[in-house]
Amino acid sequence: MTGKNGRRLPGLAVRCSVVLAVAGLASGCIGLKTPKLAVELPEEYNTPDGMTLDADNNIILCCPNFGNDKHPPKIVKITPDDKLVELFSVPLHPQTKKPGPLGIDIGSDGNLYVADNQGFGTEEYKSRLLRIVMKNGKAVKCEPVVVGFVMSNAVACHGDSVYVTETMLDPNVYPLLSGVYRFKISELQGERPIRLERHGKDKHLIARAYTWNKDQQVGANGLGFDKAGNMFFCNFGDAQLIKCTFNKNGGVVKQQIFAEGSGMLSCDGLKIHPETADIYVADFLGNAVHKIDHETGKVRTIAKNGNTDGTGGKLDRCSEVCIRGNRLYVANIDLTLGDNVHDAPHTISVIELDD
Repeated sequence: MTGKNGRRLPGLAVRCSVVLAVAGLASGCIGLKTPKLAVELPEEYNTPDGMTLDADNNIILCCPNFGNDKHPPKIVKITPDDKLVELFSVPLHPQTKKPGPLGIDIGSDGNLYVADNQGFGTEEYKSRLLRIVMKNGKAVKCEPVVVGFVMSNAVACHGDSVYVTETMLDPNVYPLLSGVYRFKISELQGERPIRLERHGKDKHLIARAYTWNKDQQVGANGLGFDKAGNMFFCNFGDAQLIKCTFNKNGGVVKQQIFAEGSGMLSCDGLKIHPETADIYVADFLGNAVHKIDHETGKVRTIAKNGNTDGTGGKLDRCSEVCIRGNRLYVANIDLTLGDNVHDAPHTISVIELDD
């Protein structure tokens, strides 16, 4: 999540100050679910974001620690009984010396793939895709496999490939151009990382999106696939969910805005329910979570609250969701922006799903 002019607010640099639409929340709370506290994170895991579910039903969580970068970025497990186990300490970028792990997923090779988003401190092409090599459930090494992103963000592994959203292909153009890259796992060599061609010209770029909202120049964000192989990704600034369908050769044959606005102020992280195929979206600006019907694109807000510090599991600038059974886990990244201040407690909320 990033923008320009001002210029860099951690996790969401925005051209002008953000005024959140929290007036009238009381009248809009009828029928909303109440998030509860799933996990209270210690200070060394102070900025939770990307999540994915492993084969043992553990949630794998990225903590870039933007809120207090005296602590190195971490990847931790949330066990099925909501206990924390540290998995890996992510090395800082060798040039910027900054943290950046956001999106995360597990490849068909069993390794973790992580977006190292360096766009919070620079608009140079320093962001990367990292591979954390796993053996017997333990992380043994971390290697960059793709370099040259401006803002690598979400990661989704599907089939034999790794897909990565690029939130800003070129920081100097309007409307903002962003998109989705696809890399076959077989071409990802740690000793010779792929170096991307700039300005949207790279052959791995399979989808593009424009963001027109001048106040929120933040593009492609959350990413996922349904059982039919359709790809969905978020356009943060225009509060859009975009759907892409593929032909048998893997080419995008149709791209459409599947949902837009309808109570969403932004579209950040997403997950698709493995059974119902409905899409759940974290709304950072709205301090809300929305459910989008997989057939109609109809948006229903399932949880929303005003500005809080997250006590008791209330939403606190949420950025990502993760589905485990009938529970929706929500990462509260809690970045300092507008009327919000990064502060303790650092939390993962949980919402009980009834459908």
